[in-house]
Amino acid sequence: MDRAIYTAMGAANAALNRQAVTANNLANVSTNGFRAQLTAYRAVPVNGPGDATRVLTTESTPYNDYTMGAVNQTGRSLDVALPQNGWLAVQLPDGGEAYTRDGNIEVDSEGQLRVRGYPLIGDGGPIAIPPQAQVTIAPDGSVTALGAGDEPTALALVGRLKTVTAQPYLLRNGDDGLFHVDPARQENPVLPADPELRLMPGALESSNVSPVKAMVEMISTARGFDMQMKVIAAVNENEKNANQLLSLS
Repeated sequence: MDRAIYTAMGAANAALNRQAVTANNLANVSTNGFRAQLTAYRAVPVNGPGDATRVLTTESTPYNDYTMGAVNQTGRSLDVALPQNGWLAVQLPDGGEAYTRDGNIEVDSEGQLRVRGYPLIGDGGPIAIPPQAQVTIAPDGSVTALGAGDEPTALALVGRLKTVTAQPYLLRNGDDGLFHVDPARQENPVLPADPELRLMPGALESSNVSPVKAMVEMISTARGFDMQMKVIAAVNENEKNANQLLSLS
C-alpha cells in the first residue's frame, strides 16, 4: 500500500482529535470558570529508506487557555469570582485535592459547601454550616453564618475557604473537569494556601470560550478531514488503476 495513505490517515486522525477538543470547548461555553482546551500538532519526518518527502502528524503536549473570562455580578451570597491564577481547592473522593475556578458554591443536604458536587476545603477540611443559616463569604475567603432568627450581631465564623495561587504550567486539566498539579512540574500534589488572595463575592467568572471562534475551528477542521479523505480515495483509485495495468501486461 502506498505510504501516502498512512500519511493522510495520520492527518485525518489528528483532525478527529482536534474536532473532539473543539466540540468539548463549545459544549462548555456556559460553564462557569471553564478554561478552553488547546490542541497542538507538529510534523515529524518519516525515517527510513527512500526520499524524505513525507511527514507524519503527532500531537504535542496539550495546554489550556488561561485567559480570564468575563466577570458577571450575580448578587448571590455564595457566588465568588477569583483573580488571575487564583483557584478554589476541592476534596476528591479518594481524599486528594484538586482545583477549580468555578465559584458557583452550593450547600448540600448535610450543610457542606460544594462546587460541582465536590466538597470545598477550608482551614481544617470540608466546611459545614448550620441548618437554614444565612451564609456570607468575605473577600479573604472567610465564611460566616447567621442562624435563622438570630440578631445580625450574632454572626459566627464557620471557616475559611482554601484558595491557592498557581501558575498555569503547574496544573493539568483532568477528565473530571478539575485541575490537578502536574507531577512532572511538582512532586507535591497539594498546593499551599495563599492568604493574600482576594475573592470577588457576589460574582461569577464565565467561560473563556468564544462560540464564534469555536464554530470556525469546527468548520475548518471538518474541511481538513474531508481533504485527507479525498487524498486517501485518490491514492486508492491510483492503486486500482495500477493493478489493472499490471494485470493486462
